[in-house]
Amino acid sequence: MASSGTSSFQWRWDVFLSFRGEDTRLNFTDHLYSALTRMGIDTFRDDEGLERGGEIQPSLLKAIEDSMISVVVFSENYAHSKWCLDELDKIMQSSREKGQIVVPVFYHVDPV
Repeated sequence: MASSGTSSFQWRWDVFLSFRGEDTRLNFTDHLYSALTRMGIDTFRDDEGLERGGEIQPSLLKAIEDSMISVVVFSENYAHSKWCLDELDKIMQSSREKGQIVVPVFYHVDPV
């Protein structure tokens, strides 16, 4: 279902899900991913857990670049993860450079 954002760029993914695995992988994010894919929305979710201190894989950065929309699930421990913050940095870069849409979701946190 991914479509062209501009005449020269083809998005690979409709949605990229950015989330802190230990907070939401087995509940909210899993349900969100299932609902999106049931609706035919091509959704990227990293199913591999990253070891503490590990580096973000180039394939993950590429998935961010190739997504029309990023849904960032801000949970209690999201900002405590260097990996999540690196993802967020790349998402914001893609928003500036490619017009990627960023949708924040606040899960069990107060955004104020």
